[in-house]
Amino acid sequence: MNKYFLGIAVGATMLFAGACTQTKKADGDVCLTASGLNHAMFADTIGDKVTGLYALTNANGMEVCITNLGGRVVSILVPDRDGIMQDVVLGYDNVAQYADREGSPSDYGSSIGRYANRISKHSFDLDGEHFDLVPNDGDNCLHGGPTGWQYQVYDAEQVDPQTLKLTIVSPDGDNGFPGEVTAVTTYRLTDDNILDITWEATTTKPTVINQTNHCYFNLNGDPSREGMNMKLYVNADSFTPSDANYIPTGEILPVEGTPFDFRTERTLAEVVDDTTFTQIANATGIDHNFCLNTYKDGKGDDTEVCASLYSPETGILLEVYTNEPGIQVYTGNFQGVGRDADIQRKHGIRYPKHVSVCLESQKYPDTPNHPEWPSATLRPGEKYFSHCAYKFSVK
Repeated sequence: MNKYFLGIAVGATMLFAGACTQTKKADGDVCLTASGLNHAMFADTIGDKVTGLYALTNANGMEVCITNLGGRVVSILVPDRDGIMQDVVLGYDNVAQYADREGSPSDYGSSIGRYANRISKHSFDLDGEHFDLVPNDGDNCLHGGPTGWQYQVYDAEQVDPQTLKLTIVSPDGDNGFPGEVTAVTTYRLTDDNILDITWEATTTKPTVINQTNHCYFNLNGDPSREGMNMKLYVNADSFTPSDANYIPTGEILPVEGTPFDFRTERTLAEVVDDTTFTQIANATGIDHNFCLNTYKDGKGDDTEVCASLYSPETGILLEVYTNEPGIQVYTGNFQGVGRDADIQRKHGIRYPKHVSVCLESQKYPDTPNHPEWPSATLRPGEKYFSHCAYKFSVK
């Protein structure tokens, strides 16, 4: 049972943009979400744009809170097997820490763009033209570069209590990427406890795009301790191995006979410490792309489960659906390491290593440099569309 959320009932107060639960404090009323977030702590102006916190709720009392800084999911409140509401994602409880990239760096919950994951040697060729990107991960470009969309303020429109629409216009040459891109991320919370995410984009020039959500999931309800007791399933017969710099080697290898065979649900603790497997030793855990069986003949089946995560402690089950060819599984290998161990997050908690799991739908890493892989190219007149759904239940 999570001591931080004990007593929050399934029938939590429904919230809409600007609405809140009033809690009396010595210094006046404080506008809180059901997950305990203070709206005032997300109200700021960054650059020339206003930031805020938006709460989506459904008929079951589930709540998802999102800030338009980076399109970040700040909290996801779901019931466990006992009906106790648990916040199952990592993050900060104020916009200042999200914005402080030096003092509290993170990609928590963000809508990544233009290109999720890494592009080797911060460059690629497209239609015979060479493009140099801005490196921010050694010699590579990671998650769109040093000023990727996770660090920008989106224009926000809360369509209804269950839908948030976020829009960003990325100029031609943004971090070296060609074309002015207009991108829309839509978060929708359904009454069957699905956080449904769609990404749509258009461009003025041929470019590459690969968006994802970067939620760090801990389904145990207590992110103060390691979460590798969770069980992972990935519907993938193969994966793309990486070198010591997390760049794909270009191979596609079978998972059979390796620690990466999650076609039957496995406890993560069985895998993350197996340093006899070079791929795990290099990453000090899992930080790899899996080639999904749900993607066939150039099309992804987003009605079939591509991955799942389960907590035996709370009984919470997360199932993932996507139309993308790959999913990046990341086991929080950089959390709680070095100075990161001293940073306080939501509710004053310091996160340890391997506290969480990211399940990021995507094109394969470095796809612009591998034309044989499912393409990430977007051209004028076309519309980019990517879909990922996170479904929560208990078992």
